Amino acid sequence: MFNPTGADVAEPETMPHSVEAEQQLLGAILTNNDIYDRIASIITSKHFYDPVHARIYEVAAARIARNQLASPVTLKAFLQDDEGLKELGGAAYLARLAGAAVSSFAVRDYAQMIYDLAVRRELISLGRDISAKAAKIDVAHEPREQIVEAEQALYRMAEQGQGEQGFVSFLRAVTDAVNVANAAYQREGQLSGISTGLVDLDKKLGGLHPSDLLILAGRPSMGKTSLATNIAFNVAKAYRRGTKPDGTEGAVEGGVVGFYSLEMSAEQLAARILSEAAEVPSEQIRRGDMTEEEFRRFVEAAKSLEACPLYIDDTPALPIAQLAARARRLKRTHGLDVLMVDYLQLVRGTGRGDNRVNEIAEISMGLKAIAKELNIPVIALSQLSRQVESRDDKRPQLSDLRESGSIEQDADVVMFVFREEYYKEREKPGDHDLEKMAQWQEEMERLHGKAEVIIGKQRHGPIGTVELSFEGRFTRFGNLVKPWQNGGTDAF
Repeated sequence: MFNPTGADVAEPETMPHSVEAEQQLLGAILTNNDIYDRIASIITSKHFYDPVHARIYEVAAARIARNQLASPVTLKAFLQDDEGLKELGGAAYLARLAGAAVSSFAVRDYAQMIYDLAVRRELISLGRDISAKAAKIDVAHEPREQIVEAEQALYRMAEQGQGEQGFVSFLRAVTDAVNVANAAYQREGQLSGISTGLVDLDKKLGGLHPSDLLILAGRPSMGKTSLATNIAFNVAKAYRRGTKPDGTEGAVEGGVVGFYSLEMSAEQLAARILSEAAEVPSEQIRRGDMTEEEFRRFVEAAKSLEACPLYIDDTPALPIAQLAARARRLKRTHGLDVLMVDYLQLVRGTGRGDNRVNEIAEISMGLKAIAKELNIPVIALSQLSRQVESRDDKRPQLSDLRESGSIEQDADVVMFVFREEYYKEREKPGDHDLEKMAQWQEEMERLHGKAEVIIGKQRHGPIGTVELSFEGRFTRFGNLVKPWQNGGTDAF
């Protein structure tokens, strides 16, 4: 039964609410329907505490959406059988609401207040649910699962209202575009995004741009993870905090990097980064087979990297919803400028896995949504299908992407790592064929230590190939010195 005081007898009177704010807002809408457009993006009927007020708002909103008048007179016909409204005085209550409404300038404040109080009530309800579930000892609900459920529920609440920004004026869009161009101009025409630390790749991409999803794909042993760790290390190593051009505090060089390593453990990934920094082969690090000099370099590299803002999460088979939640938490607690995911096919969707193509589509859309919501570049590694191996030319192309449709569609940039040396090595002829052996050795010499990053798609720039150096012993990609830069020889 409805309580005219506005308090729900089934709940404690301490539940946060403001009947007066709801009355003022409804009165303002019934007096001037144009006000609805100013508050529709903030609240819905479910945010009202008083159920009668919720129904009045719902009917008014439905009429206004059809370009029909919502006034005490027009609403009377739709609500005359409403028992709750009858207890408050029926049609006379609607007239009182409209008559008591103050000026419309404060309606957004009222709407925000109603929304905030609704969120507080939701938090209280969620707290009660968590408490009730925790108290109920059930074999089917492990405490760890309950923690994950509670975290997801909290982040769903945090997300509400964030995507409702609506249209942006062309003036503001143009201003943002000019600011991006100015950032590049201030860096002497080099970059508008975050530098990868690889000069030729930066020239092609213009750096790593906020809200972009970059896919880094390749067959096994091409060096996808190595290139991702190299970029992550370069970005984190260059990190410098300061005041950005827009006046906010943040990274002015490099950035804070989050690395989801779904395939390798955090320790293995750290060993790779240390191998690159200390110039000690990773297999020697793993075996502990180091000279005193190498071990000293290894320890010094570890000390210098202690302060590096590189955060690794090696939880296997992470669902896309949790991946997003953890990224948000990292941004809130430590900051986040670049996010790496190694690799896309190891992330789980929310479905039951009955359709793998749909699940991959959900994951790629989720990664793009994270990039836009957190306004950061997201680099996701991806496997390629085996059809590459059956071709004479092993260079990958867009159609080689596994479950490719959605990945290709959602990505702003698609890059392929390709090392011809890897394939040529497996074509070694027999020792008896001296001519073929000589030709093979010549080709191996030409290809040794070289890698290609093929940009197959770039939404805001050119496609093409970037040549890099590759040192397999240290799993390190670097800038390739061209013959004309080094007296006619290649150097790394």
